Amino acid sequence: MLLRKSARVLDSPHGSSSSLVQPQGMWTSSSPSVAQGVAEMGSLPASGAPDVPDLSSSEDGGGSDSGSDFEDTVWKSGKRDARTPLSRTLAAKRPRKDASRDGESLAERNPEPSNLFEVVRLAKSAMESVVDDWLERYKENKEAGFLELINFFIRSCGCKGVVTPEMFRKQQNSEIIQQLTEQFDEDSAEYPLVLTTQPWRKFQAGFCELVTVLVRRCQYSIIYDEYLMDTLISLLTGLSDSQVRAFRHTSTLAAMKLMTALVRVALSVSLHKDNNQRQYEAERSKGPSRRATDKLEALLEKRRELQEQQEEIENMMNAIFKGVFVHRYRDLVPEIRAICIEEMGNWMQTYSASFLTDSYLKYIGWTLHDKQGEVRLKCLKALQGLYRSRELAARMELFTSRFKGRMVSMVLDKEPNVGVEAIKLLTLILQNMEEMLTDEDCEAVYPVVYASNRALAAAAGEFLYKKQFDQDWEAGKEKGRRAGSRDFFRRLLAFFIESELHEHAAYLVDSLWDCAAPLLKDWDGLTHLLLEESPEEGWGDQQENALIEILVSSMRQATEGKPPVGRGPGKKVLSARERKAQEDDREKLTQYLIPLLPQLLAKFSADAEKVALLLAAPRYYNLSLYSSGRLEKYLEQLLAQLREVVEKHTGQEVLEAAAQALYVLCNPEFTFYSRVDLARSRLVDTLADKFQQEVSELLQASYLDEDEVYSMAATLKRISILHNAHDLTPWQLSEPCRLLLQRAVDTGEVPKQVVIPTMTCLHFGILWELARVSGTVPARKELLALKHKVASFCSLCQSCLTDVDSSVQEQAFVLLSDLLLVFSPQLAKGEGEALELLVYRPEVDLQSQLAGFLMDHVFNHTDLGGSDDEDSEGKIERLHKRRNLLAGFCKLIIYNVLELSAASDVFKHYAKFYKDYGDIIKETLSRARQIDREEWARTLLLSLQQLLTELLLQQGLDAVYGKAFREIRDLARRFSLFFGLHQLPNRQALVALHKAGIKFAFQEPAPSGSELGPLNLPFLEVLSEFSPRLLRPDKKLLLSYLEQTCQARLSPPQRGKLWNSLLMYRRSLRSLDDVGSDASRIAAPRPHKRPGSAAKRRRLDDSSERGDSSLQLSSRLETPMLTSTVLKRGRQPGSPAQLQEEEGSESDFMQSQPWFSSQRSRESPGRRQQLLAPRSTSRLGLGSRMDRLSLMEEEEEEIVIQEDSSDEEGAQGLDMPLSHSHSSPGEQLRDLFDSTILGIEVSAGKCESWGGGHLPCCTRGAKSHWESVPHRIPDVAGACWRPPLSGTEPSLGVAFLRELHTSLVFCCTFTASGSRTEFPVWVSTLGPLGRRVWAGLLLHTLRGWFYP
Repeated sequence: MLLRKSARVLDSPHGSSSSLVQPQGMWTSSSPSVAQGVAEMGSLPASGAPDVPDLSSSEDGGGSDSGSDFEDTVWKSGKRDARTPLSRTLAAKRPRKDASRDGESLAERNPEPSNLFEVVRLAKSAMESVVDDWLERYKENKEAGFLELINFFIRSCGCKGVVTPEMFRKQQNSEIIQQLTEQFDEDSAEYPLVLTTQPWRKFQAGFCELVTVLVRRCQYSIIYDEYLMDTLISLLTGLSDSQVRAFRHTSTLAAMKLMTALVRVALSVSLHKDNNQRQYEAERSKGPSRRATDKLEALLEKRRELQEQQEEIENMMNAIFKGVFVHRYRDLVPEIRAICIEEMGNWMQTYSASFLTDSYLKYIGWTLHDKQGEVRLKCLKALQGLYRSRELAARMELFTSRFKGRMVSMVLDKEPNVGVEAIKLLTLILQNMEEMLTDEDCEAVYPVVYASNRALAAAAGEFLYKKQFDQDWEAGKEKGRRAGSRDFFRRLLAFFIESELHEHAAYLVDSLWDCAAPLLKDWDGLTHLLLEESPEEGWGDQQENALIEILVSSMRQATEGKPPVGRGPGKKVLSARERKAQEDDREKLTQYLIPLLPQLLAKFSADAEKVALLLAAPRYYNLSLYSSGRLEKYLEQLLAQLREVVEKHTGQEVLEAAAQALYVLCNPEFTFYSRVDLARSRLVDTLADKFQQEVSELLQASYLDEDEVYSMAATLKRISILHNAHDLTPWQLSEPCRLLLQRAVDTGEVPKQVVIPTMTCLHFGILWELARVSGTVPARKELLALKHKVASFCSLCQSCLTDVDSSVQEQAFVLLSDLLLVFSPQLAKGEGEALELLVYRPEVDLQSQLAGFLMDHVFNHTDLGGSDDEDSEGKIERLHKRRNLLAGFCKLIIYNVLELSAASDVFKHYAKFYKDYGDIIKETLSRARQIDREEWARTLLLSLQQLLTELLLQQGLDAVYGKAFREIRDLARRFSLFFGLHQLPNRQALVALHKAGIKFAFQEPAPSGSELGPLNLPFLEVLSEFSPRLLRPDKKLLLSYLEQTCQARLSPPQRGKLWNSLLMYRRSLRSLDDVGSDASRIAAPRPHKRPGSAAKRRRLDDSSERGDSSLQLSSRLETPMLTSTVLKRGRQPGSPAQLQEEEGSESDFMQSQPWFSSQRSRESPGRRQQLLAPRSTSRLGLGSRMDRLSLMEEEEEEIVIQEDSSDEEGAQGLDMPLSHSHSSPGEQLRDLFDSTILGIEVSAGKCESWGGGHLPCCTRGAKSHWESVPHRIPDVAGACWRPPLSGTEPSLGVAFLRELHTSLVFCCTFTASGSRTEFPVWVSTLGPLGRRVWAGLLLHTLRGWFYP
């Protein structure tokens, strides 16, 4: 008796037979025996089904096969409506065909699954032997053997249930799967296919191998026994339609691998059939005398047998394709969709004659638009396997023309690995279907060679090489090596210069390195091109610059193998073979360039940019060749050119390149060190003598002309740059530099061109002395002398901070911040205890001056903006300079050089300058919090206090109603995010912050005759932004402290006044339970109590406590991803949800995921109501338990969060207990509007507008009235507040009533202060029950305000 799935397994969930489609002209059975076996199986198509439509015309063929994921959509029904079978409706149950009963007793004695699962899991046995052993058991007893295979698949799903022989004989497939679902283990959301721990890493590979080997071993006989494959396909199809993800994922993988194995068998049968046909034709073509009749009959019989086998295999593949693939390629789980697409690519490559058609290719084309990068990646790799063959690519012209635009657009996919595969695919199309890609398509790929991702840029580089350079280089070989090299570099320069995509050739070289390295390493050809005096086609200045940059970049790439700055990730660990190749390249380029580099420097000596590039070449040399190769004469030439460059140029870049090249050559390990050291000494002697002479003249002269100033500035600049890389202490340049700087401070007559390099020389001199004493055991005298130099230099730089020239000020600030950081307390830590005497702590006035400089030069919008005519590069350069200044100051704070309170000058600009410096200030905030949380909190408070004080001084008391005050509150809200979700570590800091803020608010008394209260009282509004971070006991403590402060600081007449700021802060310290308990005391007792209301209140109390404790706390429900086993409940036929599903189209192949993370930002009332709207009744269940707020990462979220107690109270009513997720709609409404949820008691009543439910909400007339009458009730912040509408959504009644109480507080507050409100008008539109509840709340609120 066959194990069969019920009618719903292979059929459309809505009774549409067109969802199971078949390409026209394929897999139609004409064999009576095959048809009989198929009919007996009950889930495969009967022979010759004439009404099966063509796959290519079934755009909506999938029906509602969008994938029923239990975690996303909980169906009301236990099972879907029955689908129409492929061939006919299943027959009644009858004994399974060929099921032997010899092993019945064995199976009943041992119902547990055999060790097949354990063998695959352990992966210690050859899969062929495992399958052979199982086949022996299967041949002895089909039922017992098949039960073993079934239980293997069940165990592979992670299910602990077992299919017993009794279940196997008496139950339908759907009943068996339902029972297994009930027995599924829900302890974990994981199952074998997704486990990555050690025992399970190889399980998926073994699982797939078992299925493949099973088909291969059975391909000649057993797969045609009309029992094994038929029943197995039926089982896998049923499991693939399960709502349990583990069942669906595992069975889909098994079915797809089974299909792949059957495709190989079908190909083998097809080949045998073709061979048989050729033999038959050859034998038949013989003459009558030579023709063997017996052989012809045997060949004819063999052909009929192969024909039957082919038809039967095609029926099996047809069943898997239409029963599994058509539904699962649109599954909600990306892994399942990826499996389907990957295997389809294998089918097309293996059996292209049947599968490489538009009817199947369209599935891959549709899935190119998948939302998950993993699925898109599988599509591209599947297409790569097809386009790799020119023969297969020629058959895909229609597909290519239809989906080429999508493939080109995927080059810029948000997933870099998807973009890489897209470019590789386009490269294959370029090779095998070049005419399909237009110039516009290629130009979309070219800019990617400059991408920051190395793999993406390399793929684009290969595409560029194939398109532009490959053919030219091959053609150039015929002309000779030098001519071919010239052609290649000419085309490369044309692309680099004419495209104008980037100005640094290093990125282009790195992109082309993987495919064009031999060409780029033609250093001999490159240097000869640069040295040609009269080239055939002259190089311009731009081409020469680009050629030199390509030369240096290729040298760097060959010897270091690292990508350029900003591009990554590069290869971290090189193999021994790669290191050997790098050394060989270094040797090769050294031999080429050592003789030629001096010639190149001599030719381009007047061009600073070219010389700076060429001077980088010695870094990549094997410098030992100078001595071992007897090339010292070229070293002398190089040193001579270096001296000439230093004496001729004054540019920063070229001098730094010369100093770096000289540093590389001055290595004591080389035998030629003495020569280089002598050349360096001669160069420095010349510069030092010239400086000593010029400085003495300057100190004595009262006036210097421009030539003298220029000469001295150039000399000092050369010395300062050399001093950066070389120790010039023996030349004793520090003392004349100090005298020169002292002269500049005293008189201000020294030009800035001289002052800046003078400060730099002194700075490097101090650092070289520190390096010298750090390597030895210094004497105390040396340390004191060095510390005196440090103090003297800091004093001079401090004086330069007030210089009239901004460039001098900036240089002084940079040098001061660096030197203070070097001589910070970090210097004495670890092995540097002997240097503790050198620790230098800046005085208070120096700290103040540093902070003042920061305010003037960094936090200055006017200075940063510049003129409108200035180019963007200048603005970016200036912004970069200011970011460096700010980073230097922040490092002083982080490393404890400056007091933490000094950071207040930085923190208070966090919101205003977030666009320019937000990342730096944010990192400083995080690091400072780790130093001392309480001091850090006081610093935040100090920042806010400074801002409020400045605002009141500049704009007066009316400023609290303007935009500037709202910006201060916004900054406080941002600061509150840095306290994170963990409240206990921040508890003391928060309490101290609030207490200090309360003291500050009442610190300044009210001006005489003023009714506005203390001067700083608006600071309580700012302080209220931190209240949601407090724990409930701390809120009560601070509320008591607030009342005590009011009693102590306010006069008796002032204590009764109701100031907005004070009211808001009090309300922020009150918990939600206070509101509920107050309201409960005024309401009448209910006549009856609903069961479970106490538990419901406890749940709401818990959630309220969580909501009060933190601004961002959320109890978001963790949905089990994979193993939920709740059964679907019956769905009424013809329901709206069902009709809506039937209207889907094939193009919408994937539904979006419902789980999302949302930030609760400031929203309009309409938006808030939209967020509070209930879900559709068809989505009730787990989905309706999703909370309003999502968890935010600690201090990482920059979304400004609107935190309001009334909002919290209004949102609390939406959270429904999970136990009611499957209750009836009426029961849900009663639960939702149970007054116990609100924390109040109301008398029994009926609301006519809601069909008799207990709904304390307004009628539709109230809604229309509120929409037409502009009620504006001012809140404590001075903005406008509109009462929320309940509308027609039932669940908004709770939110409305909670916010109604808040509106009463507002109304009473402003009625007491003389403000006019219109609440009696709209209250009159409430229903009877709503008016009674509102009146009770009003009475209680009035008592609380007027009779405290």
